[in-house]
Parts: sequence; C-alpha cells; structure tokens
Amino acid sequence: MNLEDLTGVLEYVKKITKEAGRIILDVYKKDFQVDFKDDLTPVTEADRKSNDFIVSSLKNRYPECAVLAEESENDPERLKNDWCFIVDPLDGTKEFIQKNGEFTVNIALSYKGKPVLGVIGIPVTGELYYAVKGKGAFYEKDGHAEQIHVSTRTDDIRLVMSRSHKSQRLLELVEKNGIKNIRNVGSAIKGCLVAKGEAEVYYRFGVTMEWDTAAMQCIVEEAGGIFRQLDDTEMTYNRENSRNEKGFYAINHPANKLMF
Repeated sequence: MNLEDLTGVLEYVKKITKEAGRIILDVYKKDFQVDFKDDLTPVTEADRKSNDFIVSSLKNRYPECAVLAEESENDPERLKNDWCFIVDPLDGTKEFIQKNGEFTVNIALSYKGKPVLGVIGIPVTGELYYAVKGKGAFYEKDGHAEQIHVSTRTDDIRLVMSRSHKSQRLLELVEKNGIKNIRNVGSAIKGCLVAKGEAEVYYRFGVTMEWDTAAMQCIVEEAGGIFRQLDDTEMTYNRENSRNEKGFYAINHPANKLMF
C-alpha cells in the first residue's frame, strides 16, 4: 500500500461499494427478518451479507491491511497495522427497515489513525460520494462524476438532523442558535450533503462508532469542510475503543460553529 497513490484502491473500493449496494437491494425488495444485537440495535440479512462480501473482498485484494467492520468480530491485531479499512456495510439499518431509502454503504481507509480514503454509496439512488486525501471530494451518478465543495453560506444556515437519532441536546442547540432551515435525513447522507454544499451544519451528540464517521470525515474534509469531535479535538481511527464517545460536528465554515 502506498500513501502517494491510492487511485487504484479508490477504484476498487468504489466497485465493491456498488456491488454491496446491489446485495443490499436484493434483500430490500423482499420480506426480511429483523434481529437485534446485544446493544439492542437492529441487524438484518442485508447487513450481514454486505459485510461478508466487503470484508472478504478487501482481505483478498489487500491482505497487508487490517479491517475493522461493524458485523465482524474485532481483531486486536489491527492495532499494530498502520493501514486499516473501516467498514459500515449498511449505515442506517433503521431506515432500511422502514424502507425510506436513506441508507448507505460506508468504506474508509485509515493510515496511522487518519482517514485517507472514503467512499459512501446510496444503493437506492445509485449515488456515490468519494474522496482521497489531498485529491478532493467527488459526487458520481449514472457514470458522471463532478468535484464537490462545501458551501460558503454563513447566514440562514441549513442544518441536517438524524431521522432516527434526535436528541434533546441537539434540539436545544438548534433553538439556542436560531436555526430555521432543518432537514431530517438518515445515515451518512447528512455528512454528504454538507460536503456537496446542500447543508452547512451537522451536529451529532451521543455515541457513534468509527465506521459511522470515517468515510464521511474524509469526504467532508476533502470538500473543504471541518470535521471535529464536539470538544474540538481531532477524530482518529483504528483505535482500541471504536466508540466515538464525544460526539462530532461537520460544518462548512468556522463561522458556523454553533454556540452551546
């Protein structure tokens, strides 16, 4: 693996992201069972099938890299590896269950704790967001790709909020800052909308996991945005504790950092 040339890796990750999306849609179109994990979060056949496909594909193609994936058993050996793929095989399982289309496939690659590649696919629409460190962020649909940038808007800003994970603290933050333009969206699509310039602010309180944020962070930052933990520290990856316990925000401009 070479940090200077991740173009080939990006193309392969885009390919398997799309294929994982097709695997998910095969389940989406039929009746499926919903199970619950130990933490009471839902999981379906689609989560497992997508996870198995992505993880086996990455391990076969890049055996020198570690893999951290939501539906795979944690391997502590990954901590010794500078390179780690971080995979959410189906981000937005609640949206998948509700069949509202707002779910994604997230694959990132981290190097020494920093996300250097991120791909987010939206299976239902066929949209793809992706970025490589230092190369910019891009949006692709129907074979057409364009570079994307965060907006320059600092007045009457637009905030994206989780459809399934609203918190009282966030509602209070919105009220305190007088934000009127609010859009409810599922999964990592929220970060993608900030990167594409269709929203300016995304704040998330509470616990998420590395695989929820790694690809999104790379895309937001390469689009010119700011991605930080709520205490303004940097989010890092391939950690011993994979829980993002401090919350995070993604914004287009320093002026739009909300007042607590």
